[in-house]
Amino acid sequence: MRALPFLRILTGIAVGIATTPVFAADLLSIYREAQKEDAVFAAARANLAAGQEKLPQGLSGLLPAVTLSGNTLYNDRDLQFRNGSPGANARFNSNALNVTATQPLFRAQSWITYEQAKNQVTLAEAAFLQANHDLMIRVAQTYFDVLLAENNVSLATAQKTAYAEQLAQAKRNFEVGTATITDSNDAQARHDLAFSQEIGAQNDLEVKKQALRQIIGNVPPSLSRISGGFTPPLPAPNAMEAWVEQSATASPQIKSAQMAFAVATQEVTKNRGAHLPTLDAVASYADSAQGAGIQGGTGFDSTTRYIGLQLAVPIYQGGLVNSKVREALANQEKARQDLENARRTVAQNTRAAFLGVTSGVAQIKALEAALVSSQSSLDSTKLGQEVGVRTQVDVLNAQQQLITTRRDYAQAIYGYAVNVLKLKAAAGTLAEADLAYVNQWLGN
Repeated sequence: MRALPFLRILTGIAVGIATTPVFAADLLSIYREAQKEDAVFAAARANLAAGQEKLPQGLSGLLPAVTLSGNTLYNDRDLQFRNGSPGANARFNSNALNVTATQPLFRAQSWITYEQAKNQVTLAEAAFLQANHDLMIRVAQTYFDVLLAENNVSLATAQKTAYAEQLAQAKRNFEVGTATITDSNDAQARHDLAFSQEIGAQNDLEVKKQALRQIIGNVPPSLSRISGGFTPPLPAPNAMEAWVEQSATASPQIKSAQMAFAVATQEVTKNRGAHLPTLDAVASYADSAQGAGIQGGTGFDSTTRYIGLQLAVPIYQGGLVNSKVREALANQEKARQDLENARRTVAQNTRAAFLGVTSGVAQIKALEAALVSSQSSLDSTKLGQEVGVRTQVDVLNAQQQLITTRRDYAQAIYGYAVNVLKLKAAAGTLAEADLAYVNQWLGN
């Protein structure tokens, strides 16, 4: 029973709940800041805006096109007759203004381009949704990496302190003749190693903080940590294949691949449509004026109007159309295989994330029991050293085992939290509400 108070303290340290300031940034606030500051997500937002412009571009091929053209020219004409008659020189201006309107009536390729544009917009939206999921996972992973690194620094410091105490005790025991120089040397070696590990842990913490800075542009002074007494829930539903089926219909990665395949299929049809004739309604208005062209001549003004139909029938273009069809067919096959790969990858990621959550629950419970056992082992080993049945090395080994268990426990909890979000992302249902759900585990 004596180990239980120690266990509560150790568990608190293991997940980093010690004295978290009330102003500490939490997971949700970091995510919202990342939405504004992360360069990768900003690029995805710009890519979405660019993709949405595909629709008006595709529609433009079906709407009237109006062109206004004009010119004004200064003419210098020198006229010489071959029969010997006197020549003439004239300088005059000519002006022209022309307005032409074209309304496509039948252009198979333009219709297909418009339908492609709809799928391209859907593709851009799916890509942006995927980028948002990726941002949530990156924020959560980086956030908990920082907490774990902070925890490891605390553990390394605690380990160094414990070894320092054992080193001092070993030296005292050697001086009074109750221990050998071997115990003192072993304690010294472990203390030196712990000092090195503390330096490594501090360096790792700084690296993890810089990774957070890359996402949000700064490092908050402190982060909220998972509260004590945390009980990890199992996924709902607790059935792997149910999550896999959900991912097959909702995953943005699969949606992107489906839209890419649809666009590639339409590209085949569009290129085959290059063999078809086109029919347009055309109308034109032209107004021109010219000064006197020869000596004694007079200028003129001219107005021309016409409206009618224009038919174009492609006959031969040097094999270009057939080549483009073959190219489109190859790209279609690539898109088909990419879609199949996306389905398999998403299914695999979903299963892996599901197992990560379920095994995480079991691991956390096992490590909680291991914390009790490790603390009890350390207490009994210290007691055994006092009565002479345990050595200094036994105590150091027990302390090392307790520190390792505390480190594994923290890593299991933070890994579980990330896997919960990864499972939602793999299934295609990850939303800010899920981030808020995990955020509730953080205590102030």
